[in-house]
Amino acid sequence: MSQPKSSEIEVLPPFPETGLRIYPNDRTTLDRPLKLSLVVPTYNERRNLRQLVQRLTQLLDRLVPNDYELIVVDDDSGDRTWELADHLAQLYPQLRSIRRRHERGLSTAVIRGWQAARGEILGVIDADLQHPPEVLANLWEEIDRGADLAVASRHVEGGGVSDWSLARRFLSRGAQLIGLILLPGVVGRVSDPMSGFFMVRRDAIAGKPLDPVGYKILIEVLGRGDIRWIGEVGYVFQERNEGESKVTWKQYLEYLQHLLRLRVDLLPLARFLRFGVVGFSGVFVDLAVFYLLRDGLALGLTRSAVLSAEVAIFNNFLWNDLWTFADLSRRQRGWRKRFKRFLKFNLVCLAGLLLNVSIVNLLFNLLGVNEYVAKLIAIALVTFWNFWINLKLNWRVTDVR
Repeated sequence: MSQPKSSEIEVLPPFPETGLRIYPNDRTTLDRPLKLSLVVPTYNERRNLRQLVQRLTQLLDRLVPNDYELIVVDDDSGDRTWELADHLAQLYPQLRSIRRRHERGLSTAVIRGWQAARGEILGVIDADLQHPPEVLANLWEEIDRGADLAVASRHVEGGGVSDWSLARRFLSRGAQLIGLILLPGVVGRVSDPMSGFFMVRRDAIAGKPLDPVGYKILIEVLGRGDIRWIGEVGYVFQERNEGESKVTWKQYLEYLQHLLRLRVDLLPLARFLRFGVVGFSGVFVDLAVFYLLRDGLALGLTRSAVLSAEVAIFNNFLWNDLWTFADLSRRQRGWRKRFKRFLKFNLVCLAGLLLNVSIVNLLFNLLGVNEYVAKLIAIALVTFWNFWINLKLNWRVTDVR
């Protein structure tokens, strides 16, 4: 059986105009379905690729003999990684090589590879050997047990990082915390949402419009796929032996952009817009009351600021209770329940203020983002935080008889 070799995927739907979709196996033009298609996205990974392919084929020849393919998707690397992949494809019949000249990005490279794949199970592994290939056996075992998604995690038993600095650990955990705040129902489903090492059933994402940003493809799969059963296995993240790390502040900003895009796409948009209008009105209430207290009653600065903020919070709560979340409020009638919602609303707003300050400091002091840009990002994140937490905690329907 002849294997397709190096090619550009020009016939696939363009990105980002229509989004990227994975097609069911019966839509493919290739010969027969396979059990597993493992995609290896590359950019300047020539020094690692040969060893990786050798280790992967040795493992998969035992795991799924004659029923898998490796797909290297290279973004036209300056070190000509695509050329080596083409050469290796002559030596390893299970290897296919795709060279992209008009697109960039790890996440879209993975999806392009999946689009060209024949596997019933789709997987991804980094080319830099920081993901130990041997862990694939454990991932396959989870899939074989019935999981829709099997994730290699640094944060479960048997997992860890080899030699990370305190700053890098803090940034990684901080990014995960922001993900939990913005997308708790997505990011919170796995212990390591930043992982780029996993397998997923094709039918769990087939036909879904995928629109990733940056490096974190797993969040896109969790957010848009039909994922019911998730299995996690531990692995120790290895340090790179060859080549240079591609993790920069830009990747963290792309991660935030990706979270916000998913959050908007998954939001109940009409309710969120009402919440935003109420919040905007609160700004004017706060300023008006502050002016009256300072210039009319000559109160002190701190007392005026605290009282005006509390009046604004009360204003926002009433409008949200009567308008934004009116359908939910009607199912929890009574002044006692309304007062409980008001107290919770105050606590959420206080937590949002603390979060705002923390995000500004994280972006400005650690990532070097402009202070005004950092403040705008913090406001956007805290707005999502306030809305989502209030929706899930404050105005959720509980103890309704």
